[in-house]
Amino acid sequence: MKKIMLTAAAVMAFAFSNAQETKFGVKGGLNLTNLTGDVEGTSSLIGFHVGGFAEIKLTDKFAIQPELLFSTQGAKIEETFFDESYEYDTKLNYLNIPVLAKFYVTEAFSVEAGPQLGVLLSAKQDGEDVKDFYKSVDFGFNVGAGYNFTENLSVGLRYTIGLSSVFDTPDSDELEGFEIEDIDVKNSVFALSLGYKF
Repeated sequence: MKKIMLTAAAVMAFAFSNAQETKFGVKGGLNLTNLTGDVEGTSSLIGFHVGGFAEIKLTDKFAIQPELLFSTQGAKIEETFFDESYEYDTKLNYLNIPVLAKFYVTEAFSVEAGPQLGVLLSAKQDGEDVKDFYKSVDFGFNVGAGYNFTENLSVGLRYTIGLSSVFDTPDSDELEGFEIEDIDVKNSVFALSLGYKF
């Protein structure tokens, strides 16, 4: 994963040095998030994202777009104990740093893909702090599409698939010799955005 992010940083440095045009902007929108993998009884949670981006045009058709986004994620989880059902929200707040390769199919319509680094800011379960049970860094991969209504105003739809587990499985030392299998739980995020380029 580190190699992916180092490659992304190198691509950004190359892009800035070879840019035909760079535009900065702000964006925000809705998230539809879930947790997948070794977890049962989950359903989607509605959240939001907000932040900024730079579109670095290398050619008329191709651009690199790094972003810095605050994103609320997680899932609703339903569990059953002794025939009693319990439902609670797991809310994970991230500072996400995606770096996207963006290709303009037409002057207005584009498709995009690229890696993402997420830094966990907080984790709560029904209002209780559970950050110690989650990893501080998350890796994902984005695919999406966008449409420019005007030179400045655009809309985008994106899916982020988690590449690494967000759950921090305790090691045997912490459990006084008891060993448990790694729990593989990953983020899954659909995002609808509205963006404005200056």
